[in-house]
Amino acid sequence: MTPKQRSNFTRMLKPRHIAFIGGVDAMTAVTEARRRGYEGQMWAVNPKRSELAGIPCFASIEELPEAPDAVYLAVPALAVVACVAQLAQMGAGGVVCYSAGFKEAGENGAAAEIALCSAVGDMALIGPNCYGLINYIDNSALWSFAHGGSSPGYGAAIITQSGMFSSDITMSQRSLPMAYMISCGNQAVLSLEDYLDYFCQDPAVRAVGLHIEGLLDIPAFERAALKALKHNTPVVALKTGSSVIGSTLTVSHTGSISGANELYEALFERVGIIGVSNPSQMLETLKYLSVLGAPKGRSLIGFTCSGGGATMLADHAEKIDLRFPPIDSEAVQTLTDLLPDIATVTNPLDYTTPIWGQPEFTSPVFTTAMQAVEAQSAILVQDYPVAGLDGSKILYQKDAVAFAEAAAAINLPAAICATIPENLDIETREYLISIGVAPMQGIHETLNAISQAAWWNKVRDNCLADLPAPLAVSSSSGPGTPVTEDEGKQWVQRAGVAVPKGRCTSGADAAQAADGIGFPVVIKMMGEDLLHKTEAGAVALSIGSSDDADEAVSKMRYDVTNYDTKAITDRFLVEEMSPKPLAELLVNLRRDPQFGTALTLGSGGTLVELVGDAVTLLLPCNQSEIIDALLNLKAGLLLRGFRNSPPADLTKISAAIQQLCAYFVTGSDDVVEVEINPLFAYEDRIVAIDVLLQRTVR
Repeated sequence: MTPKQRSNFTRMLKPRHIAFIGGVDAMTAVTEARRRGYEGQMWAVNPKRSELAGIPCFASIEELPEAPDAVYLAVPALAVVACVAQLAQMGAGGVVCYSAGFKEAGENGAAAEIALCSAVGDMALIGPNCYGLINYIDNSALWSFAHGGSSPGYGAAIITQSGMFSSDITMSQRSLPMAYMISCGNQAVLSLEDYLDYFCQDPAVRAVGLHIEGLLDIPAFERAALKALKHNTPVVALKTGSSVIGSTLTVSHTGSISGANELYEALFERVGIIGVSNPSQMLETLKYLSVLGAPKGRSLIGFTCSGGGATMLADHAEKIDLRFPPIDSEAVQTLTDLLPDIATVTNPLDYTTPIWGQPEFTSPVFTTAMQAVEAQSAILVQDYPVAGLDGSKILYQKDAVAFAEAAAAINLPAAICATIPENLDIETREYLISIGVAPMQGIHETLNAISQAAWWNKVRDNCLADLPAPLAVSSSSGPGTPVTEDEGKQWVQRAGVAVPKGRCTSGADAAQAADGIGFPVVIKMMGEDLLHKTEAGAVALSIGSSDDADEAVSKMRYDVTNYDTKAITDRFLVEEMSPKPLAELLVNLRRDPQFGTALTLGSGGTLVELVGDAVTLLLPCNQSEIIDALLNLKAGLLLRGFRNSPPADLTKISAAIQQLCAYFVTGSDDVVEVEINPLFAYEDRIVAIDVLLQRTVR
């Protein structure tokens, strides 16, 4: 977004006047502007109509009284470019282009979209093929269908790549405080990255929600996400859809355990984006953040009026590393005196039904428990009765107010959570927001939101203390041509990683080579069609004599012939047999056209795909990130020291892996992927046992 586009986007966001150009669809947009409460000037343009939803029509754009701050454009695709060019020439602020028929429509549409980008000038343009823009703060809308949603003067800015999903969000029964909604469509001019960069510094925006099908500019997204951290604006992302990125990794094992989704997850982890897996979790997390902000830690104080509810809280919290610290002994005695005899003093605390709805009893319980536990947030479970059966609703409300007041007195973020999401009516939700309590729907969704918000707070502090270096974007990426293992190992050695002592030879000379290296040895047949030697029978381990070596070569020729007659060669790699390591790892480095260079660390060996245990990092990264990734693997238990085995020196191991990464990043771009599987990890060193390297296809 250029500075002029940014200025014009602000004009469009807070327009003094809106021009609606089109027919029936433009009429709907007029209705939605009125629904939002827009009070500025509204003009209509249609040469065939006298009025549009009660607004007199101008016959052409040129007849408008002045350049409009905002335009809703819904005309046939063939007329769009001319209209946009006229608006740009007269100095309009921005356009929501509802019209479809551009790059989503094939080759002709793609050409029309290029022409549209040329015509737009300095205007801001949302779309084409989008639902538009809603400003809940200043009450303006350029929107294509009936919409809902409300704002208490602050809230979430949501940007989606699906128009229907954006509409669904506005209709959700969750009372998410809203600030802005953007359906970004084709992103011909302005992209999701631009909107994130813009909204993250708006004081009314307490969190940003993103629905991502794919990003256009990963480095720009990274910059915008880091800017959001600096402005203390959490970002919640729902990534949907699949990508062709992973399909290029079909030769190495890594393609089955780390594809497009893992790269997005690595990006989110790198820059503090809260990734969620479903729409409900997205909305609940945004709601918690918008109303309460991010808690400073993972400790909670919980209250229920049911033993079952307390157990549900405790069970899920344990799974996601949230903690309910015990209540100190002095407070236990005080609470025992305050509670009925049937109550047991624990955290979460079931304060039981005999005192339910009686704030003279529940208020001191809430206050005492909150002050007795070092918690960073509080939660009360309440499922409200439905209309017609709500004679007891006042009792729920009394406990809610007592809980809210106790939390507010010590500045503790407080949420009231319904066990079943729909058991929190709109009147209650909006009242709770008005008193500064988050009305949360679903126990798992609530605890997940708290956990993710606390994670964000920690990551934000870490990122701002040590900002990640810009992603290492490469000019070369995609599929490559595999080279033989001996050539791959030469590259690995130049990168500073040890390989077993060995030499290449013919089958007839393999036994002599083995004798010179020293038994036991490993013998492997080399060939361009022998990328996975174990499956082909092209590897023999623990060869202990010259006779065994000759026998192994003969058997290998037989097995490979049965596997693939075209794969057989008379080129063998004979290597010393490496001693048993502490752990077998997989290390993969690859270049991606969007994400730059990526490192995947996994539990390695022959079962790598079966185990599917891997962590992906985007480069450059630091040693501590590599150590954390290693310890998060199942093989991490072995590196820590398992069953009296010595622990690995993770500082030395991570330094060696980081050196390998640096060589890959700064080295020749014609190497597009390197996979070492297994990489033997010893106490203080690593050895590359098997290497698959691919160079750019020429």
